[in-house]
Amino acid sequence: MKNILSRNVHFLGSKIRSQRKGLNLTLEDLSIRCIQIDSKIAPSISYLSLIETGNRTPSIELLKLFSEIFQKKVTWFLDNSKDIRQSRNKSLSYSFEAIDFEPNFLFSKNLIKQAIPALLSQAGVSGRQFAHILIRAYQEKNYNQFPDIERTAEEIGGKKLPLRTSDILGLSKKVGLKVKWFKKLPFTTNNDFGIQINSVLRSFYGEKNTIYLNESLKNSNRLKYDLALCIGHKILHNGDGQISSHASGGELGGSPSLNISKSEEIKQKDILYAWRDFECSFFAGALLCPKTPLKRYLSANAYDIFLYNKLGVTPSVLMRRMTVVSPYKYWHYFDVYSPGYLRALYRGNGIKMPWGNMRIITNPCNQWGVFKMLRSSKKLKPLPQISILKDKNNTYLYSSISIKVNDISRTPHVLCLGLDLEPALKNQIDDAPGFIKHLESTVMRAGGVGKIKKSYANEISKLSRVLNIKWITNALDNEINITCTTSNDCPRPVKCNGNKMKKNVSWINEIKKEIIKSTK
Repeated sequence: MKNILSRNVHFLGSKIRSQRKGLNLTLEDLSIRCIQIDSKIAPSISYLSLIETGNRTPSIELLKLFSEIFQKKVTWFLDNSKDIRQSRNKSLSYSFEAIDFEPNFLFSKNLIKQAIPALLSQAGVSGRQFAHILIRAYQEKNYNQFPDIERTAEEIGGKKLPLRTSDILGLSKKVGLKVKWFKKLPFTTNNDFGIQINSVLRSFYGEKNTIYLNESLKNSNRLKYDLALCIGHKILHNGDGQISSHASGGELGGSPSLNISKSEEIKQKDILYAWRDFECSFFAGALLCPKTPLKRYLSANAYDIFLYNKLGVTPSVLMRRMTVVSPYKYWHYFDVYSPGYLRALYRGNGIKMPWGNMRIITNPCNQWGVFKMLRSSKKLKPLPQISILKDKNNTYLYSSISIKVNDISRTPHVLCLGLDLEPALKNQIDDAPGFIKHLESTVMRAGGVGKIKKSYANEISKLSRVLNIKWITNALDNEINITCTTSNDCPRPVKCNGNKMKKNVSWINEIKKEIIKSTK
């Protein structure tokens, strides 16, 4: 075996590098994974580099370690033929749809500015909501990667993980912030869409660099987050006070609206506050969960979402930070209130979802994990799920985990973290789209829901080990579902509500065909 390794050492290194880069792993990430499995034989970062460049020959024990990480047979690494699939899939990145704005004169800056008020009015969207949509698109385009804010937060916090409440209070004092406490119980109000919600004012940034904190935060991990937000405002914006107050209970962006009356105009102040809300929120997450230490911690614990208890942060902070620090890019995150109101979202994987216009969803596909959770009056165990999403002629394979928690006002809401499995699957097998299509056909024949067959489960279990995300494997214990964007679009032969699926017919095309036929 040693002679075989020697003869194939250069190509072997190329294959390891190809697998690593296909999963967006750095050399440090791969080293951590090796340590996680077997710390005694795990190679250093520099030794991994030498292996990849063909300057060192790995032992058979180390090769078995790579086999476990990448879920490949040892003989695969010794194959003299090129990895054709890898050369076909040089980039696994999803590109956002490129739109050719034609004719150009209709998309001039001045004309678009003039059209925006009418667009917002007809869509029922306020200027503030539109600002949040723009920022969300910016986040998704950048896959939640904002290194400048990360570095600033790391300089302030010293990359400490975890940070205690006393640490955050000390940092607040160090940057010149004063803390005052107030008492305000939860109250009923209307959100941006006129929906009645139970809310509580958590904190706000006052004059002379004073932070006002609700006493209800004292026994909550949310306290550290609100303090970190204000530290971010002091550092990033010199504490000028131009930042939203922070409330819980269903407001878009988590903050009360700036304007008493709903505006169909988009004002500069709307954009300023929305952008600062985002920057300070990202800073807070980076301060509480610094990137490199968190990445190592998550890798050592297979991305267990309950690590938020040990880190002393809210589950929403940890779930959002997972989308940032993971070497895998294709994540989504939802924060949903009953009966179907979306409070926050991130779609780095471009997932199609029911909340296309940010309003409450009245006809959801009840096979989504978030809606299963919302329908239950009890606080349920986490729900890991494998789902096949049908969107017209497109089919997607997702894994997600949903949990039901209470906010500071004691209002239940559902947090959902998920990822698109297809990019990783393309890195693992020759025909990923064919695999998903066959899986869809099998589930559809079973009525749209059922236990996943062993052959499919084995491949998905391999992906779970490759991505080092344990709850993907846990999801295999539950039924796999065919999901859709809304119940009206249900693709099953018999819809979830019991009605038979009707064939959509374009009456205008039928009439056109009849006219053409009669004129021949």
